Amino acid sequence: MTTETATHPVLRVPPAAPAEAAAYFRASLAFHADVSDVAAALAAGGDPGFVLLDSRSTAAWDQGHVPGAVHLPTALIPEQAGQLLDPDVPVVTYCWGPGCNGATRAALALAELGYRVKEMLGGFEYWVREGFAYDTWEGREQRAADPLTAPVDDADCGC
Repeated sequence: MTTETATHPVLRVPPAAPAEAAAYFRASLAFHADVSDVAAALAAGGDPGFVLLDSRSTAAWDQGHVPGAVHLPTALIPEQAGQLLDPDVPVVTYCWGPGCNGATRAALALAELGYRVKEMLGGFEYWVREGFAYDTWEGREQRAADPLTAPVDDADCGC
């Protein structure tokens, strides 16, 4: 390795060994769900095998939320989770978007109560940006998909 490569910020800390990388990325998938995967599971009809939980405030919920989601603000999880959620059904949490850690805090609170939980990456922001319908206090809305987050042809994504 040249001195220039060794000091380049990308490789200053070398990549993990393949086995370590595989373990890390496998674990990441155990903790996270993609917006498109959640949408596909909900659109398939029937029981998706999980409950989608919106952990934001009531004002945020009223502005827009994923159809079929359960509303349970993070602060209320300890006292209300047992009344709203089946402990045998996995929970997928979401909040505003990537700049918010509300879904992470909600997932932690639920895990500490014994729930199996994942976090929906991108949150409500990416739900809307990918062009999926959402409910507001005024009714159902939907925006055109942002081509930067939801390519017209899934092959363009490489996902």
